[in-house]
Amino acid sequence: MSLTAVVTGAASPRGIGRATAMVLAEQGWNIGILDIDVEGSRALADEITEKHNVTTHAVAADVSDETQVRTAIDELEAALPPLAALANIAGVSSPVPYLELTSDEWHRVININLNGVHYVTRRVAESMVRHNYGRIVSVSSTSAQRGGGTYSKTPYSVAKAGVIGLTRALARELGPHNITVNAIAPGPIDTDIMGGPLTPDRREAMINDLLVNRVGTPNDVATAIAFLTSEASGYISGHTLNVDGGLYMH
Repeated sequence: MSLTAVVTGAASPRGIGRATAMVLAEQGWNIGILDIDVEGSRALADEITEKHNVTTHAVAADVSDETQVRTAIDELEAALPPLAALANIAGVSSPVPYLELTSDEWHRVININLNGVHYVTRRVAESMVRHNYGRIVSVSSTSAQRGGGTYSKTPYSVAKAGVIGLTRALARELGPHNITVNAIAPGPIDTDIMGGPLTPDRREAMINDLLVNRVGTPNDVATAIAFLTSEASGYISGHTLNVDGGLYMH
């Protein structure tokens, strides 16, 4: 049966979302792309179709706006085969120190990184329940476990900790519907959410905190997400998988 994976935050050229959409398409999933960048999303959808010969559809939405999210996923559901997997990847960073933090910045980060995951998951889960099948994977961060320590600070850590709590709660509630819910906690990954491309000095400093001798790539995270959306992961739910080069252990 032909099935669809929805990927949020996929338009960034150097991002985890793009890598995930590509890996899932390579594995045969049809791809629904949800991103605030409509032109980037459409270009990616065209590229995926050309490279992997699967059905794709891109929609524009701000994940922090529940009305936009529901409208966008309604469109994906109408345009694509059944929505059977979801990769919640859309997110923003925030390096602002806590005592310099404005209320606007706090709400911006929480609304996109946590509320956005809730809004998208809530709507996609409705579709999954109707089909009695689903795989949901949300990107958290080792910042949720360590209280920061990579690039972003307090509101990011709080939001990403909330993603882990949401993952565990939904694993309980959605399990009876044959839906698994898991999270990925990346460590340092060379994407623009780290404040742009890594300089040699920043890269070396990050490597010093890791147990493996390199910074992670978007594909490292994408392949982990692909596993958690696969049939092989059907007995894994409520879990947070660290993809962090040993950072949290260290």
